[in-house]
Amino acid sequence: MCWSATADLVAGIGIAAVGAACVARPHRARDLPLAALPLLLGAHQIIESVVWRSDGGTGPATVVWAVIALPLLALWVPLGVLCAASAHARRRLAVPVAAGAATAVALAYCLATRPVTAEIRGHTLGYVLDLPHPEMLVAGYLVATAGALLLADDRRLRLLGVLVTVGAAICAALWRLEFISTWCAFAAVCSVVLLGWAHRRPAVPYPPRRTSAAGG
Repeated sequence: MCWSATADLVAGIGIAAVGAACVARPHRARDLPLAALPLLLGAHQIIESVVWRSDGGTGPATVVWAVIALPLLALWVPLGVLCAASAHARRRLAVPVAAGAATAVALAYCLATRPVTAEIRGHTLGYVLDLPHPEMLVAGYLVATAGALLLADDRRLRLLGVLVTVGAAICAALWRLEFISTWCAFAAVCSVVLLGWAHRRPAVPYPPRRTSAAGG
């Protein structure tokens, strides 16, 4: 697929619209973090379109993109799955949540102390950040994100976990240097699965509108 500023912008707007549909229904409060994930991923793609138009570099758009892609998603996804999970499924999610917390702390420290640079490489963007023990951080990141979805008790979330896991393998094989950019884009598109999940979650009825009777 040919990625560009326009492609990221269009994809971002479309995914954000999916996110708006996910959160439009009145959910239980604990479902909202996961239902809002497509909104975050759509905004993420829109931010990357700004990185494209800036010809990469180390500007604010690059930093914001990296903060969302690295520490924020590593923590948001497993916590969102944990919040939405039933009581009996929460224990098995302890490992992805712990992996996400540890990975997010490490990645946040790296972003706070080291520069991150975006480089345009043909039709993809590569992000360069000097990470210590990158293999361990990538493993922790995937355990937190894909692992949490695969361990969810809802079959649609498990399907999403399979899709992002397969996407991670394909992106790593085909675009090794641009892995994080292409995988985040793939995960954003796959998040339309959350629309079906969100609309099958128990709805919270709106409170009845109160009317006041006029006294005579």
